[in-house]
Amino acid sequence: MAASELYTKFARVWIPDPEEVWKSAELLKDYKPGDKVLLLHLEEGKDLEYCLDPKTKELPHLRNPDILVGENDLTALSYLHEPAVLHNLRVRFIDSKLIYTYCGIVLVAINPYEQLPIYGEDIINAYSGQNMGDMDPHIFAVAEEAYKQMARDERNQSIIVSGESGAGKTVSAKYAMRYFATVSGSASEANVEEKVLASNPIMESIGNAKTTRNDNSSRFGKYIEIGFDKRYRIIGANMRTYLLEKSRVVFQAEEERNYHIFYQLCASAKLPEFKMLRLGNANDFNYTKQGGSPVIEGVDDAKEMAHTRQACTLLGISESYQMGIFRILAGILHLGNVGFTSRDADSCTIPPKHEPLCIFCDLMGVDYEEMCHWLCHRKLATATETYIKPISKLQATNARDALAKHIYAKLFNWIVDHVNQALHSAVKQHSFIGVLDIYGFETFEINSFEQFCINYANEKLQQQFNMHVFKLEQEEYMKEQIPWTLIDFYDNQPCINLIESKLGILDLLDEECKMPKGTDDTWAQKLYNTHLNKCALFEKPRLSNKAFIIQHFADKVEYQCEGFLEKNKDTVFEEQIKVLRSSKFKMLPELFQDDEKAISPTSATSLGRTPLTRAPAKPTKGRPGQMAKEHKKTVGHQFRNSLHLLMETLNATTPHYVRCIKPNDFKFPFTFDEKRAVQQLRACGVLETIRISAAGFPSRWTYQEFFSRYRVLMKQKDVLSDRKQTCKNVLEKLILDKDKYQFGKTKIFFRAGQVAYLEKLRADKLRAACIRIQKTIRGWLLRKKYLRMRKAAITVQRYVRGYQARCYAKFLRRTKAATIIQKYWRMYVVCRRYKIKRAATIVLQSYLRGYLARNRYRKILREHKAVIIQKWVRGWLARTHYKRSMHAIIYLQCCFRRMMAKRELKKLKIEARSVERYKKLHIGMENKIMQLQRKVDEQNKDYKCLMEKLTNLEGIYNSETEKLRSDLERLQLSEEEAKVATGRVLSLQEEIAKLRKDLEQTRSEKKCIEERADRYKQETEQLVSNLKEENTLLKQEKESLNHRIVEQAKEMTETMEKKLVEETKQLELDLNDERLRYQNLLNEFSRLEERYDDLKEEMTLMVHVPKPGHKRTDSTHSSNESEYIFSSEIAEMEDIPLRTEEPTEKKVPLDMSLFLKLQKRVTELEQEKQVMQDELDRKEEQVLRSKAKEEERPQIRGAELEYESLKRQELESENKKLKNELNELRKALSEKSAPEVTAPGAPAYRVLMEQLTSVSEELDVRKEEVLILRSQLVSQKEAIQPKNTMTDSTILLEDVQKMKDKGEIAQAYIGLKETNRLLESQLQSQKRSHENEAEALRGEIQSLKEENNRQQQLLAQNLQLPPEARIEASLQHEITRLTNENLDLMEQLEKQDKTVRKLKKQLKVFAKKIGELEVGQMENISPGQIIDEPIRPVNIPRKEKDFQGMLEYKKEDEQKLVKNLILELKPRGVAVNLIPGLPAYILFMCVRHADYLNDDQKVRSLLTSTINSIKKVLKKRGDDFETVSFWLSNTCRFLHCLKQYSGEEGFMKHNTSRQNEHCLTNFDLAEYRQVLSDLAIQIYQQLVRVLENILQPMIVSGMLEHETIQGVSGVKPTGLRKRTSSIADEGTYTLDSILRQLNSFHSVMCQHGMDPELIKQVVKQMFYIVGAITLNNLLLRKDMCSWSKGMQIRYNVSQLEEWLRDKNLMNSGAKETLEPLIQAAQLLQVKKKTDDDAEAICSMCNALTTAQIVKVLNLYTPVNEFEERVSVSFIRTIQMRLRDRKDSPQLLMDAKHIFPVTFPFNPSSLALETIQIPASLGLGFISRV
Repeated sequence: MAASELYTKFARVWIPDPEEVWKSAELLKDYKPGDKVLLLHLEEGKDLEYCLDPKTKELPHLRNPDILVGENDLTALSYLHEPAVLHNLRVRFIDSKLIYTYCGIVLVAINPYEQLPIYGEDIINAYSGQNMGDMDPHIFAVAEEAYKQMARDERNQSIIVSGESGAGKTVSAKYAMRYFATVSGSASEANVEEKVLASNPIMESIGNAKTTRNDNSSRFGKYIEIGFDKRYRIIGANMRTYLLEKSRVVFQAEEERNYHIFYQLCASAKLPEFKMLRLGNANDFNYTKQGGSPVIEGVDDAKEMAHTRQACTLLGISESYQMGIFRILAGILHLGNVGFTSRDADSCTIPPKHEPLCIFCDLMGVDYEEMCHWLCHRKLATATETYIKPISKLQATNARDALAKHIYAKLFNWIVDHVNQALHSAVKQHSFIGVLDIYGFETFEINSFEQFCINYANEKLQQQFNMHVFKLEQEEYMKEQIPWTLIDFYDNQPCINLIESKLGILDLLDEECKMPKGTDDTWAQKLYNTHLNKCALFEKPRLSNKAFIIQHFADKVEYQCEGFLEKNKDTVFEEQIKVLRSSKFKMLPELFQDDEKAISPTSATSLGRTPLTRAPAKPTKGRPGQMAKEHKKTVGHQFRNSLHLLMETLNATTPHYVRCIKPNDFKFPFTFDEKRAVQQLRACGVLETIRISAAGFPSRWTYQEFFSRYRVLMKQKDVLSDRKQTCKNVLEKLILDKDKYQFGKTKIFFRAGQVAYLEKLRADKLRAACIRIQKTIRGWLLRKKYLRMRKAAITVQRYVRGYQARCYAKFLRRTKAATIIQKYWRMYVVCRRYKIKRAATIVLQSYLRGYLARNRYRKILREHKAVIIQKWVRGWLARTHYKRSMHAIIYLQCCFRRMMAKRELKKLKIEARSVERYKKLHIGMENKIMQLQRKVDEQNKDYKCLMEKLTNLEGIYNSETEKLRSDLERLQLSEEEAKVATGRVLSLQEEIAKLRKDLEQTRSEKKCIEERADRYKQETEQLVSNLKEENTLLKQEKESLNHRIVEQAKEMTETMEKKLVEETKQLELDLNDERLRYQNLLNEFSRLEERYDDLKEEMTLMVHVPKPGHKRTDSTHSSNESEYIFSSEIAEMEDIPLRTEEPTEKKVPLDMSLFLKLQKRVTELEQEKQVMQDELDRKEEQVLRSKAKEEERPQIRGAELEYESLKRQELESENKKLKNELNELRKALSEKSAPEVTAPGAPAYRVLMEQLTSVSEELDVRKEEVLILRSQLVSQKEAIQPKNTMTDSTILLEDVQKMKDKGEIAQAYIGLKETNRLLESQLQSQKRSHENEAEALRGEIQSLKEENNRQQQLLAQNLQLPPEARIEASLQHEITRLTNENLDLMEQLEKQDKTVRKLKKQLKVFAKKIGELEVGQMENISPGQIIDEPIRPVNIPRKEKDFQGMLEYKKEDEQKLVKNLILELKPRGVAVNLIPGLPAYILFMCVRHADYLNDDQKVRSLLTSTINSIKKVLKKRGDDFETVSFWLSNTCRFLHCLKQYSGEEGFMKHNTSRQNEHCLTNFDLAEYRQVLSDLAIQIYQQLVRVLENILQPMIVSGMLEHETIQGVSGVKPTGLRKRTSSIADEGTYTLDSILRQLNSFHSVMCQHGMDPELIKQVVKQMFYIVGAITLNNLLLRKDMCSWSKGMQIRYNVSQLEEWLRDKNLMNSGAKETLEPLIQAAQLLQVKKKTDDDAEAICSMCNALTTAQIVKVLNLYTPVNEFEERVSVSFIRTIQMRLRDRKDSPQLLMDAKHIFPVTFPFNPSSLALETIQIPASLGLGFISRV
C-alpha cells in the first residue's frame, strides 16, 4: 500500500509548531496526489490549511494509533519519527509517571526531579533473573542484561550513561552499581560491594557541585570497572576519571557553588578536631561566596560531612590521612583570601603578616616568607642566565588561582588513587562490568575549551554507538536470513578527523602552544587558513575573527578562541610547586610525587578542566630532561590519549546505553518541556537510532504473535496447520507491495507504517463486526421491547377503560345525590341566615338608639359646662391681658424715659465739658436758679395737695376693708355650714357605695367560690387524667427503658464480643508476629550455621581451584546442620563448659550475633534452671505433706512398705542435701568478686572439696542400703516360712484325710524334703548373687573415685581460665557431676528394687509349686524349670512376654540404625509400601526402650544422632521436594509421639488406656521437643524455598502470559525485539502446568502422612507465592495491564479456587492470600471514568495499597481501540480519596515472606505394639520388647 493512501479523512498527522515543536491535527478530507494544501483540524478546535513544500512535496508525519502510544520500546511504534518519539515519551512521563523507556538498545531515562519508590530491594529482586523485554523499562533491567551477558558470553560489559548536567547520570550510574552489589554479593567477608557504594559519597563530595541546572552536578567524568570472580561475585573495583572542572575551585557563576566538600568543611568548622583549620562561614571565603548561594535547600552539609568521613573510614583512609585532606582543602580556602597590593603597573606585594597567607603556610607546613615571595615573583630562564621578575597584581591573582586549582587537582587524583587501592582485590579478576558516567553534548552562549573537549568525547562515543547499532541490525537480519541492503546512517568520522587528525584542530592548537609568541588570534587564523572552505564541517562566524563553528552530529556549535592556548598549556609556576614540595607536612609532598612520572595527569589549569588517569603503582625514574619534556604535554594531547584508551576499553566490551534526559530547566517535578527534550534527543543519538531502525524493518513479529493478532483478518479456509504458511498467504493478500515486509526464520519484518495499516484493517474489520452485532442485537432488543410495550398497552387500556366506566357511573349517582342535598341545605342555610340577621338587626338598633341618646345628653351637658368655663376663663383672660398690657406700657414708658434721660444726660455731660457751656451756664445761672426756686415751691404745694388726697383715700379704704372683712367672715361661716352638709352627704354616699361594694364583693365571692369549685372539679378531673396519662407514660417509659436496657445489654454484649474478637485477633497477630520473629531468628541461626560450615569447607578446600559456575546470590539458603545439642538440664549444664573452652582451643573469631544469641539462650536456660529448682522445692513440700498424711493412716507392716519408706526418706535427705549444697554454692558464687576465689583455700574451692568428700559418705550410705536389703530378705524369708508351714499343715491334714495309701504319704513327705532343700540352695545362690552385687558396688565406688580425680584435674584446668569464667565453669561442672552421680545412684536403687520385686514373684511361684507338689501333681522338678519354664498350661501366657511397644538395640548399633533408617532411606519406597511416619515410630520406640532402661546417655545420643542425621540428609538432598516433605512429616510425627507419650495430662487425655501405659517413665524430653519443633520449622522453611524454586518459573508464564481463554487477550502490536538473545526457549508453562505441580505437591504430602493442618499451611504459602509473584510482575509490566488480561487473571484465579474446593482446602486461608491479585484484576476490568467509579474502586480495593492502585491505573493500557485510557484527573481523584488511608508505601509484595508455621498436636491412634518392622529397612539388629 502506498504511503499517500493512508492520508484519508480523519487520519491524524503531526505538523511543526514553534512552541510545542510538533502539534497534532486531523485531516478534514482525503489527500489526492497533486494537492498542494491539506485541510486540517487542530486539537484546540481551529481549522488550518497546511501548505505542502512545493519542492519536496513531503507530507506531514502520520500519527500512530492510540493503542500504540505509551509503548515500552520506541522502536515498537509503527511510524518511527521525531514527533512520535516525543509524544510517546511525553505520555509515559506525564500521564503514566514512567521515567524509563527503551529505544532499541538504548534506555532513555527522564529525570523526574522527585524521589520515586522504584529502587528498593524488592524491585531489585523482581528484576533479577528476568529477560529484558519481559519487564517494564528500568535501569535495573539494563544492569541485569549486562550481568547475564557477562556470565553467559564471558565477555566484559559496559554501561554508558550520558546526558546533560542535571539529567540524572550520576544517579543512574549509582543505581546500576547498587544493583550489581545486591544481586551478586561479595566473594569474601570484606564487603566489597559496600565499599564500591561507599566510593560514591566521597567522589560526590570532591567532584560534584551545585549548578544552575543541577544541585548535585558531576563536574568530571568517571569510568568504574566492577570486577567479578569466576563465580561472578564482586571482588573489587577500579575508577578512572576524566576532565575535572578545576576552574570551579576559583570561580563560580551566579546561583552556583564550589565543590560540596568546601561547604561541608565550613558547616563542620565547630567540631573540636576542626578547630586547627580555623574555618568559618562559607561566606567568609572568596572561593565559596562568589555564587551567592552557599546553601542547597533540603541538604544538611554537616550531615553530609559525617557521611563522607564514614565512607572514607570504610574505604580504609585513616583518620590522620582524612585530617590531612581537610588541612589541604582548608588551606585552599585560606589561599583564596590572600590579597595583593600594587606597587606599580608591573609589580605587587602582600601585606606583612597577612593572616590568610599565615594560616595557609601553617596548614601546609611551608615557609611564609618564601611563599610570599614566589606569589609575587616568577623566575625566567634564558639560554645563559636566570633572573627573577616581579609580576603585576592581575598576574599574581591568576597565579594564586592556578596554584589553588593545581593543589585541588593533585588532591583529587590522590583520593582517587586511594579509593582504587581500597577497592583493589588480591583475587584474580575474571571479568568486569564498566559503568561510564560521562558528560553529554554541551552548547552554551559562550563555548570554550571545556565544551570543545566534551563535544569531542561525545563525537567519539556517538561513532561507537552508531557502529554498534548498525552491527546489531546487521546481525538480526543475518540471523533471520532475510536479504538486506546497506543502511545509510550518519558517520561522524569527518568531524572526528577535523578535530584529531594531522593538521586537525588539536594538532594546530598544540603547535601554536609551542610557539614563543603564539596567541589565540594567530591560532584562529591558522584554523581559517587550513580548514575554511576546505572542510564542510568547519565554518567561520560572519562577525567574528576569534571564533569558529563546527558542525557536530547533534548541532552546530560556535567556539570562542579566547583562552584556548592558556587552558591547553595548563601553566603553573614551578617555584611555587617547589615550595610546596619542601613542606614539613608529610602528605603534601606525596601529592606532587607524580609530577615526575611519564603518564602523570596534568598540572592545574587556570581556567579549565583536566583529564585524570590512574597512576601506576610504582613511580618511574627519569632524567630531568625527560621530566621537562613530559611537562610540555598539553591538556588536549592527554585528553586525546585518555579518550583513545577509553574507546579501546569500550570496544573490547559489550556496550549498553543509558541516555538521561532533562525534562525542564527549572527542576520542576514531572514537567515536560518539548523543546528541551527534542534538543537532547537529537544530541544523545536516540533519534539516530530511530532513523536507523526506520530505514530497515523496524516492526518485527513472530509468526504466532502475528497469527494471534490478525486472526480476525483471515477466513476459515486461510487457516492452515502451518502457521508460517498461513501468515504468508494472508500477508500477500493484505499488502500487495512485497517490499513492505520480509519473512525471516522465526519473524516477519515490516517496513515503517505497515503495522499501522494492518491495525487499521483490523480495527475496520472489528468495527464492522461490532456494528453488525450491535445492529442485530439492537433490532432484537427493540422488537422484544415493542412486543412487550404493545402487550402492556393493551392490558393497560382494558383496565383503564373499565375504570373510567365505573368512575362515570359513580359520578352520575353522586351528582344526583348532591343535587338533593344541595336543595335542602341551601334552604336551611337561607332560613338560618335570615333569622340571624333579623335578631342581629334588632339588637343593633336598640344599642344604637341608646348610644345616640346618651351621646345627645352628654353633648348638652358638656355645652352648658363649657359656657360657664368660657365665661370665667374669658374674664380671667381679659383681666390678665389688661394687667399685662398696663405693665408692658409702664415698662415701655420707663424704658423710653430712661433712654431719653440718658440722651439728655449725655448731651449735658458734653455741654458741661465745653468752655462755652460754662459761659452759657454762668450767663443764665441766676435766672435759672430763680426759676428752679419757683419750681420747687410749686412742687411743694402739689405735694401737700396729694398728701391730703391720700389721707382721704386711706380713710375710705379702711372703711371699705372693714366692710369687706365682715362680709368675708359671714361667707366663711356659710361655707363651713355648707362643708358640714357636704361632708354629711359625702359620708352617706360613701356608706351607700360601701354597701354596694359589699354587695358586689359578696356576689363576686360567691361567683369566685362557684368558679373555684368548678375549677377544682376541673383540676381534679384534669389531675386524674394527667395522672392516668403520666401512668401510661411511665409505663411506656418503663417499657422503653426496659427495652433500652435490653438493647444496651445486647449492644454491650456485642461490643464486648467485638472487643474480645478484636483483642483475640490482635493477640493472634501478636502471636503470629512473635512466631514469625522467632522463626526468622531460627532461619538466621541456621543460615549462620551453614555459613560457618561453608567457611570451614572453604578453608579445607582453599588449595583447590573452584569450578566455574554462575551463582546469582550469596549463600543465604538455610542450613540444617546444627552444632548445638539441646537435651535436658543435665546436658545443657554439660554443654556450657564445652562452649567456654571452645574459643581457647580453636582460636577462631566468633560471630558476634551468634555469640549474643547463645548468651541469650544461656540466660534463658538459667531461668529455666531456677524454675526447675522451684519445682523441686514444691515437690519436696508435696512429699512432706503426703508423708504426714500417710503417718495418720494405720501402720502397714511388710517388707515392701518398709523399703519404700526407707527409699523416700533417703530421697528426702538427698534433696535436702542438694538444696544445702546449692545454697552454699550460691553463697560462694556471691563472693566471686575477689580474684582469688578459685585458689586453694578460697570459699568456692573449699565448698567444691567438701562436695567431693561428700561422695565417699554417700557411698557409705549405699553400703548401709545393701545391708538393709539383706535384712529385708531375711525378714521376708522368716515371714514366708511360718506361712508356708501353716499352709503345709492344713494341706497335709486335708490330704491325709483324702489319702488312703501310706505309700503316697511317704512319697509326698520325700518330695517336701527335696523342696525344702531346693529352697535352701536357692537362698544360698541368692546370697552369693547379693555378695557379687556388693562387690560390683565396690567397683563402682572405685570408678567414682577415679571420676572424682578426673573432675579435680578438670577443675585445675579451669583455674587457668579468667576469674569469672573459671568460677562459672567450675560451678557448672560440679553441679553437673553431682547431679549425674545422684541419678546414677538412684538408678542403682531402682535396679535393686526391681530385683527385690522379681524375688518376691519367684517366692510366690515357689509357694504355689509347693502346694502342687503336695497334691502329687509334680515329680522330679529341677530348680531351673521352677524358675523359668513352668510346665502347667495355665502359666504359659506370661505378661513379661507381652510386646510393650519398644525396640531394643545395642549401643554400638546406633550409627547403623541411623544410617539405615535416615541417611540411606529412600522416601518414595517408604511412602508407597509402608505406613506413613514409620521411621518416626521406630525412633520413638527405640527412645522408649532407652527410657525404660533409664539410660540417659543412650537417650541423649540417639536423639542427637537423629537430629543431626536429618539435617545432613536435608543438606545433601535439600532441593528434592519428596525428601524434604518426607522428613518434615516424620519430624512432626516424632514430635507428636514425644508429646503423646510424655505422660502430661493435656496429651494423655487423647490416648487409649493401652497407649497411656506406653508413656515415658523416667525422662522429661520437653526440651528435646523444642529442639525438634525448631528443626521442623527449619524443614518447613526449606520446603517453602523448594516450592518457590519449582513454582517460580511457572507462575508468570502460567498466570499472566499464557492465554487460558483463547482469543480474549490478543497480542498488542508491540513489535518487541527481545534484547536478550541469550534466553533459550524452555517451553512455555500454562495454568495446567501449575495445577499439575500443585497436585503433585499435594499427593506427595498426603502419601507421606503429613498432618492435614500442616498441609493447609503449605498450600496457603504456595498460593501466597503465586499471588505475590503474579501481582509483582503485573505491577512491573505495562503490557499486562489491560481489560482482557484482567479477565484472564480472574479465570486463572477461579481455576485455583476450584482446585482448593476439589482438595477440601477452602478453609486453609489460601484463597485470602489471592485477594490482592483478585482486586488488581477487578481494577483492570471496572469502569474508570466518574467519581462514582472512583468511590467504588476505593471501597473494592481494600487489599491493595494506594501505591499499587495508582500504579495499576497508570500502567493500564488499551489493547484495542475500543478501550479507553485512564485519565490523569481520575487518577488524581483516586489519590485524593485514598490520601487518608494508612498503608505501606511499598509497591511490591514481599514474595519471600513466609507465614509463621504452627504444629498443632495430632495424636496417633496406631498402637505401638502392633507395629511391624519390614525387612526392607535392614533393621534386623533391633528386636521388639
